[in-house]
Amino acid sequence: MQKHASSRRAFLAATAAGAAHVWIPRPVKGYSTAEVLAMTPLDSARGGPVTPMGTGISKWDLDTPALCVDLDKFEANLANMQAALKRNRLDSRPHAKTHKCAPIAKLQMAAGAIGICTAKLSEAEAMIANGVDQVCMTTANLSPNKIRKAMALRKKSPHFIQAVDWEQNAHDLSAAAKAAGVVADVVIDVAVGTRSGIPAGEGAIALAKLIDRLPGLKLRGMLSYDGGAQHINTFATRKQRTLKNIEDNVATFEALKKAGLNTGIFSGGGTGTYNLQHLVPGFTDVQVGSYIFMDMQYLAIGSEDGNPVYNDFAPSLTVLATVVNNRFPGRLTTDAGAKALTLNTPRAGVIGEPGMDYNAGSDEFGSITFKESAKTYRMGDRLELIVPHCDPVVNLYDYIYGIRKDRVEVVWPVTARGHSQ
Repeated sequence: MQKHASSRRAFLAATAAGAAHVWIPRPVKGYSTAEVLAMTPLDSARGGPVTPMGTGISKWDLDTPALCVDLDKFEANLANMQAALKRNRLDSRPHAKTHKCAPIAKLQMAAGAIGICTAKLSEAEAMIANGVDQVCMTTANLSPNKIRKAMALRKKSPHFIQAVDWEQNAHDLSAAAKAAGVVADVVIDVAVGTRSGIPAGEGAIALAKLIDRLPGLKLRGMLSYDGGAQHINTFATRKQRTLKNIEDNVATFEALKKAGLNTGIFSGGGTGTYNLQHLVPGFTDVQVGSYIFMDMQYLAIGSEDGNPVYNDFAPSLTVLATVVNNRFPGRLTTDAGAKALTLNTPRAGVIGEPGMDYNAGSDEFGSITFKESAKTYRMGDRLELIVPHCDPVVNLYDYIYGIRKDRVEVVWPVTARGHSQ
């Protein structure tokens, strides 16, 4: 475990060695998002305000905490995932719960994704309202109000797909579809593990047959997302458990196919298992999410080549923080605590400072302890942090700053921020 931790710290230092000794102009201007937006023209093609290359605001002048994404790394992650899935003859259906951002979803579609996933109905509504219409909602809608909203969304977007994992819910969806005058596309959510979905086997097959004969519903296939497999340490263990976990789901899929039911979709997997899902018979597409950003959770799981650090994709997402106290030896305080980073386990990584331990346990402040550092930090200096887990962090911010060569190039709205219903 100690060797693993040391390797990870070395990797984090190497990924941004140039950031370790950046001289930050003083005084820092501290531009707020509103001020940045006022200074940047709108680029409708890219989905947000943008400054021309070479004249953008320095990221070091942004007010903090600020959510930033390195566009070069982001674009490389996007291209690398699509290339890998193409080699393995799989499609991507990225999960928008990671970024909650319509412009990013559009970039994923432009790169070759066949659609996006959303976890919640309100996320689907936000995506569709902002021009992303190939949406598969992976969580079932159970309440009458959500079912009505889902049918209204289906009427608005003919490509909207929703999940179901309960017989009564299928009947309710059928009645609502009939009342709305639509035919609703549905997929059955077949459990891998115990979090959600109907268990694989006879119950799932019976549910699929019920949907196939209910008026107003069109069966499109099945989902099988193994969330527990995504962060299994070491590739060999991850591979073994992933393929073992999904065996019953494969048998269910084959039974649906044998029964003549629609099996056009067999979807699941994620960033941790994207390079394993092609080994699952019949699998069609992977619900990757974190690959565009990455985080400390994923960096710890290890790569196929044996590297203890998961280096398939580069950590592009960071939170920019300001040092607000340097008065105590071996300790710094920043303005990025739990309200900027959410989780505190694993700890955020300080780019360029492998010897620093970052504690975001306080609501408003981050506490850094260290025995040695790459430079001496003054009050007002900036640090960049690799976040513990990207999905909840994004949900804390209104905007993502797209950075290229330390300059703000684009400002993306977090379209579905707070859309958790």
